[in-house]
Amino acid sequence: MSTPSYTSPKRYMITSALPYANGPLHIGHVAGAYLPADIYVRYLRMTGADVAWICGSDEHGAAITLRAKKDGISPQEVVDRYHGIIKQAFEDFGISFDHYDRTSSQAHHKTAQDFFTTLNNKGSFEIKTNEQYYDEQENQFLADRYITGTCPKCGNPGAYGDQCEKCGSALSPQELIDPKSTISGNTPVLRETSLWYLPMGDHEDWIREYIERGELDGKPHHDPKRWKNHVVGQCKSWIDAGLQSRAMTRDLDWGVPVPVEGAEGKVLYVWLDAPIGYITATQEWAAKAGKNWEDYWQSEDSALIHFIGKDNIVFHCIIFPILLKEHGGYNLPVNVPANEFMNLQGDKISTSRNWAVWLHEYLEDFAGKQDELRYVLGSILPEQKDSEFTWEEYQERVNNELGAILGNFVNRAVVLTHKYYEGKIPVPGELQAMDRAVLDEIREKRELVAKSIEGFRFREALHEAMNVARIGNKYMTECEPWKLAKTDPERVQTILNVCLQIVAECTITLEPFLPFSMNRIRESLGIQLVGWDSNNPLPAPGHVIG
Repeated sequence: MSTPSYTSPKRYMITSALPYANGPLHIGHVAGAYLPADIYVRYLRMTGADVAWICGSDEHGAAITLRAKKDGISPQEVVDRYHGIIKQAFEDFGISFDHYDRTSSQAHHKTAQDFFTTLNNKGSFEIKTNEQYYDEQENQFLADRYITGTCPKCGNPGAYGDQCEKCGSALSPQELIDPKSTISGNTPVLRETSLWYLPMGDHEDWIREYIERGELDGKPHHDPKRWKNHVVGQCKSWIDAGLQSRAMTRDLDWGVPVPVEGAEGKVLYVWLDAPIGYITATQEWAAKAGKNWEDYWQSEDSALIHFIGKDNIVFHCIIFPILLKEHGGYNLPVNVPANEFMNLQGDKISTSRNWAVWLHEYLEDFAGKQDELRYVLGSILPEQKDSEFTWEEYQERVNNELGAILGNFVNRAVVLTHKYYEGKIPVPGELQAMDRAVLDEIREKRELVAKSIEGFRFREALHEAMNVARIGNKYMTECEPWKLAKTDPERVQTILNVCLQIVAECTITLEPFLPFSMNRIRESLGIQLVGWDSNNPLPAPGHVIG
């Protein structure tokens, strides 16, 4: 088993949860697994890190077939429609995946089946014949989202057959109180069927060491103190309750067929199939990029990090690591910085009630304003607890922070440079103590932003990055160059040169958060995107800015 060097990895394997292709993306999805990862990956790229960021549409499972029944079309038509909508919305919003794949591809079917076959041949599964819920009207076994009932842990009346999305508990259909078929609404009956189970209890000891101590095979693997408290806490509660065997196959006709003779009408459980999609997508990316995918998934100097929402913690921190270790040769995640949920205007986001801000609709209605939403969501990410999006706060942050702080400062610096120097960057005079102090302070901010990003504290990082513009605003207001233009023109040259250096610094510290705006500012200054550790990129005096 490879043990990644988590302190200074040679490369990074970053994944974001595969969105279900049964509907479009909303801001809760974005704030959970995609914007945080985009900030992190953009920063890593600026440091020169070797990073692969992979995602794709999750196109199997009950959510897809239920949508197909509802819309009166085939599952393939459902996933084709929403894969396109989701992929385009990601691109338009600046979510900069290295590769975005889909799990209905033949390449993924082969990868998933090969993975299952390896485990099956090693004896990693138990085949059990037992009673499962069955809908007699629909002639179908019920699991996952095909069956709903009351959660035995928290009392949520809308829990599914594999998990309760309210409390995050992993469930089996038989645990539900008053179960009903989500297809017909009928009370199901019990019928016998054979399924492949993963005996998770056999792995309890080592998975506990992995989660609680950050150790794997008796060696340090990762620092558990760098994991979020709610992630470790949720995992410990499952382990303490005793890990139960979990079915890894389903009696369905949509999905990756179980590659065993006599298993017709059975497919892989979507939470076996979907995470393997990360591997398939990496293989496809590597083939196009001229890389070796194994370097990212199997090399001891690669760090695997999963960005997800809290409802996926058990799958990425317990089930998938068990599958990877059982298979052999794969790295296990060194961190899973799962976010909590984002609510909307005082209520839980609900796709069924259409209570959501849909990303593709936002991008249509607010054309060219991607960074407004990136900024607002980045400021309220549900990193440690649930957060709330309101349009009132959106407007307030856009006006009072993006506009009044960043926009105002950049605009004043550029306008005054044009007013006094025909747009030419002025030659600075001798720096005064306050000038040196300000330039030192903004350099320190870059270090603070880096430290916060590396600690997955993106709200804090964004606040520190915006502090660069705050410092610039304060400096310009205190210096009042417009009052000195006639009495001390050399001082004005210095002030505006320092201000333009601060603007240029913003294009580094704010790039991971506001890439569209920073690109426009760079175009105005006539500079390129530089590395995180580069010197201030402001051109030499005399250069004409836009």
